[in-house]
Amino acid sequence: MAQKHILFISYDGMTDPLGQSQVIPYLTKLTTYGYRFTILSCDKPDKLAQHKAAILAMLAPYPIKWVPVKYHKSPPVLSSIYDFLQLKNKAVLLHKADAFDIVHTRVGVPTLVGLHLKKKYGVRYLNDIRGFWADERVDGGMWNIKNPLYKIIYHFFRKKEDECINIADYNTCLTHAAKKEIHTWPQINNQPITIEVIPCCADLDLFNTNTIDIQLKLQLQQELQIQADDIIISYLGSIGGWYLTDEMMRCCKMISDAMPKVKFLFISPHLHHVIAQAAAKYHLPAEKLIVKHVQRNQVPVLLSCSHYSIFFIKPCYSKISSSPTKHGEIMAMGIPVITNSGVGDVKEIVQKYKAGLVVDDFTEASFNAIVTQLKTLPVFDREGIRKGAEEFYSLATAAQQYDKVYKAIP
Repeated sequence: MAQKHILFISYDGMTDPLGQSQVIPYLTKLTTYGYRFTILSCDKPDKLAQHKAAILAMLAPYPIKWVPVKYHKSPPVLSSIYDFLQLKNKAVLLHKADAFDIVHTRVGVPTLVGLHLKKKYGVRYLNDIRGFWADERVDGGMWNIKNPLYKIIYHFFRKKEDECINIADYNTCLTHAAKKEIHTWPQINNQPITIEVIPCCADLDLFNTNTIDIQLKLQLQQELQIQADDIIISYLGSIGGWYLTDEMMRCCKMISDAMPKVKFLFISPHLHHVIAQAAAKYHLPAEKLIVKHVQRNQVPVLLSCSHYSIFFIKPCYSKISSSPTKHGEIMAMGIPVITNSGVGDVKEIVQKYKAGLVVDDFTEASFNAIVTQLKTLPVFDREGIRKGAEEFYSLATAAQQYDKVYKAIP
């Protein structure tokens, strides 16, 4: 039987971290099921120049062809229209040269290309709802719908999101909360529609306490003046945007006041001055704050210093569709989290696997409850947390689910 040829379209570049953590691992794993892929992505020119050779080398052992096109950031709106046109034209040319059996799109601009291929050429269509894209733009402040132009754009994409769900041969989403919400939408035909829930996956081989470099860990602890009796609460990843730096710092200050041996380790690639400013704003002593950027392969080593890891995410409507990759990575290290509800399935996952502490709001009372629990030095089953990550966030499970979906598309 001939291999199914699948076109995967992403507005995120393969030279971006997301492409390397949430696209390439899935597709390389799926080639073992007998599929071949063409990846069509929008890549930033500077990153493409810097990393193109590395991505090509990464893909070389697999039946995966990568076709990057240039991403345009400005002018607003017009640049996105231009990107859509170049993605659409390139997709049509590729289809005519080597026909696709399925087009698999991430949300946003790529869905418009998927719709075009489905409606004009009859290509089977997998609608991968990795977030409520239009609502994310509003909730995140990128589209101010008080501006008439952005209001038009928002309603255009919301209608297209509904059309994609209705016309797709199959739909997937990241969270059970999103699936439940979609099933309430009266504009969707044949409810309740079939939706496969496939969370973001974590690299469980990389994020594994059994494979970290112990000498490097000792070296980093010495460099960062982490003492043996320090209690380390880490934060992993970029800050700003959806991640509530002020709320985290308020919580950290209350923990610090109650637990003198606690230090806060921010493993973050940039905006270190913003982290320092937020700490100063809430009077968190500078000696309690550690901020460090390391290469991705060293992140698990530094993360392994943590007793807990904190992340607060804005609990707005669009975030019910989100599956934070960092949660899977932290759980894979067996580290309990301090986090908030209202974001995807995070609260349910933490409760199911006894994997941390959850606040339902950011009041002083909720933070005091966290402090009270931490002061008892609760014992978490780190192996159990790791097993939870293996069950919920593993790449192997995600690949099996996508294989099931591909097979279900005739």
